Amino acid sequence: MTEEKIIGLTEWFSTAPGQYLLAWERAQFDLAVADIFGFNALQLGLPELDGLQANRMPHRWLALPEVADGDITTRSPRTALIADAAALPFPEASLDLVVLPHTLEFSADPHHVLREVERVLVPEGRVVISGFNPASLWGLRQARGRLCARVGLKAFGASSLYLPESGDFIGPWRLRDWLRLLSFEVESDRFGCYRPAMRTDAWLQRYAWLDRAGARWWPIFGAVYFVVAVKRVRGMRLLGPAWKPRRATSAAPVSLTNRH
Repeated sequence: MTEEKIIGLTEWFSTAPGQYLLAWERAQFDLAVADIFGFNALQLGLPELDGLQANRMPHRWLALPEVADGDITTRSPRTALIADAAALPFPEASLDLVVLPHTLEFSADPHHVLREVERVLVPEGRVVISGFNPASLWGLRQARGRLCARVGLKAFGASSLYLPESGDFIGPWRLRDWLRLLSFEVESDRFGCYRPAMRTDAWLQRYAWLDRAGARWWPIFGAVYFVVAVKRVRGMRLLGPAWKPRRATSAAPVSLTNRH
């Protein structure tokens, strides 16, 4: 991420729709990581959301990009690790869990970031990803604003953008293809935030009923998607405990003799 992209994303998450989305994502991250066990977990970016607070691994890090003023490291109560998402300072197969809250869509090379995540994850390790869905009401409004800005309609240009301007949003199906190429297996996915692209909390609350209706009738059109994937290694087979079935004991044979 660059400094400009981080500032734009942070400012957007302080708005009413940003807070609405953060609340949904916090609940999803808590459910997803609570039962993932291991020793080392890492979150890449977005200090406004603690994606590892429900996880119980002994070592948990928050990796943030380096910025000029260093102010970003003070926005989270956790200890931050200054690192580039495309060049993580971890050895190969050393992490059990990596969470990417909107990390890929605000990276210069998201596919390279995924390859780096695959490198540092242990076999059967998990990556948890959230991102904006281009095929949603929010995504369509963002696309319309960018189109107007491109053709020079200033009245409907950048001011009509609903989501952070610098994000290059990745569709969930495109992300699935990337994960498959890197030997990840999608364990679960879900969509959320079905309310229209409103800017005020009052209007967002008026359409709160759409969250339940959207999850039932048009689930793939949520404004945000959430994916959990497992790193699979071909030719590797996990061995369980070397327990052997206990044989039933029988009485020792007794020889019988004829007295006559």
